[in-house]
Amino acid sequence: MTEQTASETVASAPVPAALVLAAAVQWAPGEDAEANRAAAAAWIDRAAARGARLVVLPEYSQHCSADLAATAPAAAEPLEGPFTAMLRERAEAHGALVVAGMLERTERGGVANVVVAVDGTGIRAAYRKVHLYDAFGTRESDWLEAGDPAQLPVVEALGLRIGIETCYDLRFPEATRRLVDAGADVVVVPAEWVRGPQKERHWTTLVTARAIESTVHVVAADQAPPLGVGCSAIVDPMGVALAALGDAEDVAVAPIDLAVTAATRERNPSLANRRYRIA
Repeated sequence: MTEQTASETVASAPVPAALVLAAAVQWAPGEDAEANRAAAAAWIDRAAARGARLVVLPEYSQHCSADLAATAPAAAEPLEGPFTAMLRERAEAHGALVVAGMLERTERGGVANVVVAVDGTGIRAAYRKVHLYDAFGTRESDWLEAGDPAQLPVVEALGLRIGIETCYDLRFPEATRRLVDAGADVVVVPAEWVRGPQKERHWTTLVTARAIESTVHVVAADQAPPLGVGCSAIVDPMGVALAALGDAEDVAVAPIDLAVTAATRERNPSLANRRYRIA
């Protein structure tokens, strides 16, 4: 069975009413904002058609390019702009919560990398990226405004407590642990995990590690090539990939089962047994 057909098998199986289906959308946004909105809407519709009510799109879904430092300032939108208006419309149509990355034009005239969580009522949370990607020869801090480290984006929706982080945050385990300490039982990770030596291995290892060490479900949606590595996945608190993709554009769908979280935390009470806390 291929990775993609494995994700489809999960989605096609009967899902108990108490469970929430989550989707990790893997696609490659471009520089045309209007085209990206249309594509993102179609991906949300596709995920919802498979039963997903928590839909996670990649980082930079509103605009992306190989040289964001050059293109982002002109492409950035107000938080309440065309991109989030489209997310709200599609979320309302499907009774869903949609999470996606975008470029925000800030009040200071700069640019912020923001992950928004949107339902039919509007923007439920806006997380501005704290850990800017100053690594592997890239310096996001040269052109992005960093978010406030005190942010604690946990959204209650669909009977879940959903924590939000993005991309480079995965390399900092305390970022996930703070969300879990704030009550998150699911962590969503929109990303544009840039391709490079061993980067696919880093991505899959870190997504799995964050799920295991904090005993949470992780919904990780990366961009497809040519810029991202792909390998989007939905991982349960035991580190099992419930649905995973390769490098093709597609949707991974799997159920979020809080009974699995509870059972895992009973068998593996690492959160209760720890001796160090995140300040």
